[in-house]
Parts: sequence; C-alpha cells; structure tokens
Amino acid sequence: MDKIILYHGSREIVEFPEIRTAKFNKDFYFGFYCTMFKEQAQRWATRFSGKGFISEYAYTPNNSLKILNFDEMTEEWLDFIAACRMGTPHDYDVVEGPMADDKIFNYVQNFVDGKISREAFWELARFKKPTHQISFHTARALAALNFLKGYEVSDEE
Repeated sequence: MDKIILYHGSREIVEFPEIRTAKFNKDFYFGFYCTMFKEQAQRWATRFSGKGFISEYAYTPNNSLKILNFDEMTEEWLDFIAACRMGTPHDYDVVEGPMADDKIFNYVQNFVDGKISREAFWELARFKKPTHQISFHTARALAALNFLKGYEVSDEE
C-alpha cells in the first residue's frame, strides 16, 4: 500500500505521537490529528504565538484498522462531529474527513447548542474552502505513522 505524507502542526516537534485528552472535545474526539495540507499544519502550528513546528510523517494505511472516512461534509459528518464535540466517544482507530475550521467550528457549535438549524448550518458552511484532517485514536493506529522530520515555521512565511 502506498505511503501518504501527513503533517502535524504544534508548539513542538512530535517525534513520538500520542493521544492526549484535552479539556475541549475536538471534531473527531480525542486523538492525534494530522492533515495532508502543509499550509493547514502551518496554521495549526502558528495559531498561538506566530511560531511553531511542523512534524512530517509517512502514513501507511492499514486495512486491519477500523477506519471512518468522510469524503466531504455530509449529514453523517455533521452528526458525528456534533456527537464528538458533546463528548460522545467512538470506537474507530482512524477518522478522516473535512475539518470544522474556525468559522465552521462556530457553525457546528451553534448547531450543537440549538442556536441554528441544520439547514442554516449547511447554508453557512457550503462556501468554505476545503480542509482535511485525519485523527488517530488508538496505539495501533499511531503505529501506522513513521516520523520523517520536524522543522520550525512562522506565520510570516
């Protein structure tokens, strides 16, 4: 199977990825998040201080893992993210799909909170640029990642 290059943006180089729980639930629940888009990883890396690090990995998909893939924003994607954001765990090893970026995040949160309808969410979300995230939720899933290199980036690049 072909290897895919993935990027992780954060405040440090992550040679040995791990699943960390945080005080806020993410799109696909707790996991280690990467993207196929280097520019998106750079935004993740620099969002707090204007400087950060990108870690690159070779990902070898493993058919023995339980994988959920959303090719685009769908009703099922919205329901899955809403459940994860509300703290409902899942049993997938890997989840891949569009990311609820800052604007989409606010729309998802408004939908979860009952402030906007499902129809209003889709009307607001449909013109946003493509994003990508892939999250690893188990040790078996993390084993499919092979660290390649890490380097510093800034939001001025």
